[in-house]
Amino acid sequence: MDSTSDILTLAFGASVLYLLYQMRSFRKFLGAAGFRIELGIKVLRRLHHLPRRRRWFLDQLFTSGIMNVHVVLLVGLFVGMILSLQMGIELARYGQQDQIGVIVAASMAREMGPFITAVILAATVGSALAAEIGTMSVADELSALEVLSVDKVSFLVLPRVVALAIIAPFLTVLCNTIGILGGGFVAGSQLHVGWGLYMDSAIQALRTTGEVIQLPKDVFAGLFKASVFGGIVAIISCSCGLKAKGGALGVGRATSHAVRDSIIAVIVANYFLTWILYQN
Repeated sequence: MDSTSDILTLAFGASVLYLLYQMRSFRKFLGAAGFRIELGIKVLRRLHHLPRRRRWFLDQLFTSGIMNVHVVLLVGLFVGMILSLQMGIELARYGQQDQIGVIVAASMAREMGPFITAVILAATVGSALAAEIGTMSVADELSALEVLSVDKVSFLVLPRVVALAIIAPFLTVLCNTIGILGGGFVAGSQLHVGWGLYMDSAIQALRTTGEVIQLPKDVFAGLFKASVFGGIVAIISCSCGLKAKGGALGVGRATSHAVRDSIIAVIVANYFLTWILYQN
């Protein structure tokens, strides 16, 4: 009886500690989410400051866009090739391999292009933003900006958020294009689908226009997603940098949290955006 009661007591104590830990983690999550939403609202309110920050805005466009073009092209190429190969193998069983172009084009434009671009931006630009601003935070440079009456949101966050929100759709166009071309190469070399047939079906799949905006719906939806994803990555990365503390270890934690939270937020936002854009 004593041993049984001891085991039950230990189990109860462990359960209580686990619940307390989860409650603490949940409070931290709510606090971080609230801070990021507040930061996003502050950025929107300061959009009229952008002309004064054009130098930093243009620098960030170059860093986020030009410096990552080769990564986007490489990943997009192989994603399109993988999609074409995997879908082609299954479609060939039913004699429908001529539909590969439709599947690859729709998949790249709707989901894979924006998502892959967002993940690349989170891993490269987002981590760099968190490390840069985090280093400034632990070195008390942000406090120095406040002493000088410099708005750190306008000075540091605004150019980076707008730059990522603008450059993400352009990178997505490159990712979509190279992915569709890579899929066509695999379709022709591995699945014996003619290049003309593949491209005709791919173009036809992207011609359907929306009811409100008279543009190809899949293309517009993907580019809209990419812009939202870019803004999400920038806001989360900057917020992690602003909250960094504890020296080099704190900067490392801020960087890892920025990449992790950005990818999770992009996945969650992707579901809701898809539901909104394609619910009818």
